[in-house]
Amino acid sequence: MNENARSLEKESIGQLLLNYSLPAIIATTSSSLYNIIDRIFIGQGVGPYAISGLAITFPIMNLAIAFGLLVGAGASAIVSIRLGERRYADATRTLGNATILNLIISTVYSILMLIYLDKILFWFGATEHTVSYAREFMEVIIAGNVISNLFYGLNNIMRASGYPAKAMVSILLTVTVNVILAPIFIFGFKWGIRGAAIATVISQTIGLVWVLAHFTSKKSFIHFTPASFKLKWRIIGSIFAIGLSPFLIHICSGLVTILMNWKLLEYGGDLAIGAFGICNSITGLIVMIILGFTQGMQPIIGYNYGAKLMHRVTKTLKMTIAWATGISIFGFLIANILPHELARAFTTDETLIKITASGMRIYMIVFPLVGFQIVTSNFFQSIGKAKIAIFLSLTRQMLFLAPLILWLPTKLSLTGVWAAQPISDFLTFIVTATTLIAFYAKIKKQNTLSQTPSIGNS
Repeated sequence: MNENARSLEKESIGQLLLNYSLPAIIATTSSSLYNIIDRIFIGQGVGPYAISGLAITFPIMNLAIAFGLLVGAGASAIVSIRLGERRYADATRTLGNATILNLIISTVYSILMLIYLDKILFWFGATEHTVSYAREFMEVIIAGNVISNLFYGLNNIMRASGYPAKAMVSILLTVTVNVILAPIFIFGFKWGIRGAAIATVISQTIGLVWVLAHFTSKKSFIHFTPASFKLKWRIIGSIFAIGLSPFLIHICSGLVTILMNWKLLEYGGDLAIGAFGICNSITGLIVMIILGFTQGMQPIIGYNYGAKLMHRVTKTLKMTIAWATGISIFGFLIANILPHELARAFTTDETLIKITASGMRIYMIVFPLVGFQIVTSNFFQSIGKAKIAIFLSLTRQMLFLAPLILWLPTKLSLTGVWAAQPISDFLTFIVTATTLIAFYAKIKKQNTLSQTPSIGNS
């Protein structure tokens, strides 16, 4: 058995969480940072309407990420669980099946999106001021979608199979290449927003080569084999069952962003959409740090749950929640103390800065609770409880947030659009906490019953 995998049930939880989370945090934060840097270059080098145009593309990118996570997140969780169960052949088959699924789904998605791109952009909230920027950016990103989905999906499996450091290196490689190429293409070659997209696709191509080299090497604990690429409905069903939760999260997130764009355009105009894009960039960076912890948590929890070591599962969850909550509080404080300075990094337009600072303070008012929500939802995904994870995802996005976006602006105008997010986060926190308490009460009851001696043995 691979020593990296064996350590998941032997080493101290604190050390494991550090070993697995630190590379993941560096990777996710770096990935978020290069998106932020792209937006800074675009805002400073192209203009405020380019920022708004980029914000219009978020639902399309969310949809692309959703299909990638449907396969990648599901496959990585399955791999961790199968390793914990000592079912190594199934882990290898999951790798091959995930690769084929990513190729098929991302190719179909890219073709359909390129055909209907303009219609989709206008429906998502683009105007004559912003559509050209959105189109130039997305034509390149969609064309490179197959590369992106393969890269991130395989990178997640690399981390889940016991190679967190190599998974971190692949992300850092893409970030470094992108940060070097983006200003050259935007400012040097005068390619504008399209240059930022080209830099992103080139960097992800280089990252994909690195990941493919890992999985084609027989030295890797699990690696490509001819038999692993034969699609098995049992494996596909398992991947989709677990991947459905993050898939629905991003689908719903995309739908909610469309609603936000519509209402921001109605009550604040194009620049309000740009302000939302900046706020999303700031909160996205904090969320990516938290997701780094959950990615580090996932193989530890998945493996130990598969190995029936529930005390290690619980300790890992508690420790991850504590760290995630601390990060959420830190993000809340920074956003409330320095909102104007944060906005000014993206643009010199004083109107956009003012709208962003005002919206950010409302948008992040209950942000300290967000870390708990993210970790708990990912916990249920990590142990294969897909229905619970899906329930929590849909509750936040569709039961609370979408109706609030539609209703609150009729009472509070633009303030109502911004306030929908924190109110839904607070309500979701209550539901998530209740669900987690109920789950552990059920586990405790089952353990009590299993330890009670029968009458015949008493």
